[in-house]
Amino acid sequence: MPIELVTDERGGVTVVRDGHPQSYVQPDDPGLLVFEYVQHLALALDALAPAGRLGVTHIGGAGLTLARYVEHTRPGSPQIVLEPDVELTEVVRRELPLPRGHRIRVRPVDGAAGVGGLKDASADVVVLDAYDEGRVPADLTSATFAASAARVLRPGGLLLMNLADEPGLRYVARVVATLLPAFPSVAAVTLQEVLKGKRYGNVVLVASAAPLDVDELRRRGARADFPTGVLGTAELTRRARSTTPFDEVGEPSPAPPDPGRWRLR
Repeated sequence: MPIELVTDERGGVTVVRDGHPQSYVQPDDPGLLVFEYVQHLALALDALAPAGRLGVTHIGGAGLTLARYVEHTRPGSPQIVLEPDVELTEVVRRELPLPRGHRIRVRPVDGAAGVGGLKDASADVVVLDAYDEGRVPADLTSATFAASAARVLRPGGLLLMNLADEPGLRYVARVVATLLPAFPSVAAVTLQEVLKGKRYGNVVLVASAAPLDVDELRRRGARADFPTGVLGTAELTRRARSTTPFDEVGEPSPAPPDPGRWRLR
């Protein structure tokens, strides 16, 4: 399918690839985050990352929404985006230009290979937001990826993962089990209806080798635009004990129930 840019009445643009919405960008207001999972990524970043400029590596680029947000809220932050779809990047750069003076660099490589090529302790934050036909690729939830992400992060750094799962969150539990050897502190941020098992949806997983301020996550979640819930380390570790971690290959996330339909709230 071709890449589509769908403009709405607010002047924002949804980037659609293979029939799936990839990003929502409002070029004149990079602080406007429409997709709930992007709000949750930003919420975790703002709640847990130190103040000031951050070195951020993004796995998956699309419309560069979160990279624009980081530049807006923390100007001058050096950011690397690993996005293998060269055509998508070219369309976004042409139709939705980045702000002047940014330090966002897009590399045309896939996530697993790109992370493997990064220097040790080169990032404060690693953000995984990469989908292929509506699913997180298997190699980005593998034990190999977990080890690579831990190597790339500086001490106390954050790994943020935008996952998707079915009711019961069994896939998320397996990802947690895979991460725990390198990231003993984990938390999850998601919509209350997903947390309660009412439907398939996105879950933002936060992981670190250092303790996480889960109380601050919950405070910010209570003020979020969408009804938001947070799971802490104890609950996620308990769930992980009842499953098995992924090996060096990993598995893709569960397929969305109806990949041909989407809407903005």
